[in-house]
Amino acid sequence: MTAPDATPIRLGTRRSELALTQSGHVADAITAVSGRPVELVHITTEGDRSSAAITQLGGTGVFVSALRDALHDGRVDVAVHSYKDLPTAEEPGLVIAAVPPRQDPRDALVARDGLTLGELPAGATVGTGAPRRVAQLRALGLGLEVVPIRGNVDTRMGKVTSGELDAVVLARAGLARLGRLDAVTEVLDPLQVLPAPAQGALAVECRSDDDVTRSLLAALDDAGARACVAAERTVLATLEAGCSAPVAAHAEIGEGEDGGDELYLRASVTAIDGSDAVRGSVSGPATEAHRLGRELAADLLDRGAGALVAASR
Repeated sequence: MTAPDATPIRLGTRRSELALTQSGHVADAITAVSGRPVELVHITTEGDRSSAAITQLGGTGVFVSALRDALHDGRVDVAVHSYKDLPTAEEPGLVIAAVPPRQDPRDALVARDGLTLGELPAGATVGTGAPRRVAQLRALGLGLEVVPIRGNVDTRMGKVTSGELDAVVLARAGLARLGRLDAVTEVLDPLQVLPAPAQGALAVECRSDDDVTRSLLAALDDAGARACVAAERTVLATLEAGCSAPVAAHAEIGEGEDGGDELYLRASVTAIDGSDAVRGSVSGPATEAHRLGRELAADLLDRGAGALVAASR
């Protein structure tokens, strides 16, 4: 009987606690399905080196390009990304070999005194680094002062415990992966604040000509998560908007009338000042995720979404 390959798989990851946690989960899964050891290789990205706002750094890709460079030049065999950070265009020579099961994609509020969003008084300061969240929070008309922030999860939550801010809005998925859900005072209903396309999902990437690694990673893929992410990101791509644009999309899979998987997709584009928004929804077979994303984006564009995306730039 042939012994399993003991050559370590080199997995590229950012150095933040959240990135290391996510990459560690993927590494454990790779070892579980293959028996191969996994070595984490720390990569520093442009987004990690700067404290400037993501929009000032150029938006999409600031947490991605260094990891992809390491894949291209052979320093690593696999890279793990927060899927929402990836540019929508495909990267030549690389492939998303797996989309593991997705965490809850909703946003979460961490507020002083256990308050919910509706309980925060007018003028309360709420921190977030995402234009999408800024726009949607302003659109609620609660009179909140939305403050731009950067930093890791603990840094952001620390602004609440220190009294600098009344609340912050973060991705629930990151808090769950870090074991910080006890700090959440409200999980935000998507009817109020719709998540970012691909929020809560991971993308496991490798070189497209590395057949061995592609085959190994395929065992980690979740078809439902891949379909939902495909629909959401197709909306983003069709709108020609990056991950820093005020575009939101959320897909879920349920049982259709014919017994097959039905994909339900909602999306919105909101003016940064919250004064205007275009929203829509569509449903259809989960196997047609890309078509559904294009169809919904076309509907949003017909109703003025393009002007809102352009204004956000």
